[in-house]
Amino acid sequence: MNSKDKNKPTLPGKASQSPIGIFDSGIGGLTVVKRLATTLPNENIIYFGDTARVPYGSKSNSTVIEYSIQNTKLLLGKNVKSVIVACNTASSIAIPELRKQFNIPIIGMIEPGAKMALQKTKNKKIGVIGTRATIGNLAYSSEIKKIDESISVIEKPCPLFVPLAEEGWTDHNATHKIAEEYLKELRDEGIDTLVLGCTHYPILSKIIQAVIGQNVSLIDSGVASSELIKEELQKLNLLTDSIEAGWQEFYVSDIQVKFKEVAELFLGKEIEHVHKVDLEELVQEHKS
Repeated sequence: MNSKDKNKPTLPGKASQSPIGIFDSGIGGLTVVKRLATTLPNENIIYFGDTARVPYGSKSNSTVIEYSIQNTKLLLGKNVKSVIVACNTASSIAIPELRKQFNIPIIGMIEPGAKMALQKTKNKKIGVIGTRATIGNLAYSSEIKKIDESISVIEKPCPLFVPLAEEGWTDHNATHKIAEEYLKELRDEGIDTLVLGCTHYPILSKIIQAVIGQNVSLIDSGVASSELIKEELQKLNLLTDSIEAGWQEFYVSDIQVKFKEVAELFLGKEIEHVHKVDLEELVQEHKS
């Protein structure tokens, strides 16, 4: 550890048995919980959804960084050994600052998703769909072109997919029609790979796949980030040696009831309890 790292929070004792932390601006990151639990079924997971301050996409960069630091400190207070930033907006803005401040593995959505898309594409035409904020700041296209400038990236904001996912309209005629409208341009461009650049979108993957075509590979950044965190923890010898199924805990800053309802839809299972975090305490803890 160099001198710059001396003031960083470090990993707790017996760190391999500590949980993995995940935070999102709201509910969408639960799809990442589901992917992570599949990739690392024996790991414990703590999830924080900042539902009181969603969406992050309409906030300034400095505010998103501030919220992300607060969220990471909250998870570190629960002895997590690593953090997945399951929010595309925060991933595209706050990751460098988080890695500077905290001495644990921190993984976002953009880099793993971009790398997986590059591995899959054959014709070098990659589509990206996401919220207006993610598409507007060119998060994925910048990352993809940083690795390979020859790739053609076609991006399309699909804002209505989020409420459709939260309503559970995964096989609804209205969702199919909206998907047709959104994805027509990408289909016409002849993409062979499509990045689902919002953590809500995997819920609608059946319809998205049907509309975009079976020959197009869908890239779920939750899957990509789960594989990457597994690699990082292996390198650091921080994977759990437990042979039991891992537990999951859920925290939110507001609306526990709605969160529980949508979480059970996203995860496909019942959740016993959702804990509410006091937002005032969260902010004050960050200032102290």
